[in-house]
Amino acid sequence: METKELKKKSIEELNEILNGKRGELGKFRFDMGFGKNKNIKLGSSLRKDIARILTAINQIKNERN
Repeated sequence: METKELKKKSIEELNEILNGKRGELGKFRFDMGFGKNKNIKLGSSLRKDIARILTAINQIKNERN
């Protein structure tokens, strides 16, 4: 997910995407415990996506103030 795409979305949309990514990360961690995941890089990419979304939300909030 690119930051340009994120800046075009509203805070509500970003929060929905954020909740989905957090759910995916939880499932990833759960599956890692059972050795089901083959793609190890998925965890780091999910964490980075979450950070990008949180950064976009904070930038939007700061622009409003």
